[in-house]
Amino acid sequence: MFDGFRLALTVQTEDEADKAFNALAEGGSIQMPLCTTFWSPCYGMVADKFNVGWMVMVPGEMPA
Repeated sequence: MFDGFRLALTVQTEDEADKAFNALAEGGSIQMPLCTTFWSPCYGMVADKFNVGWMVMVPGEMPA
């Protein structure tokens, strides 16, 4: 088991996030579907088929 941490995968576009998220979810489980958050236009959490937790995200805009 891989409890207590998640790996972070940052990609540049929402399409890339969707592709990576769906690939990781195959045979695994989705904990939080991809959605908009205050820090990212596209963020979600998934556990892959080996039960490794992932955070998939597109970086948000940096404040001025």
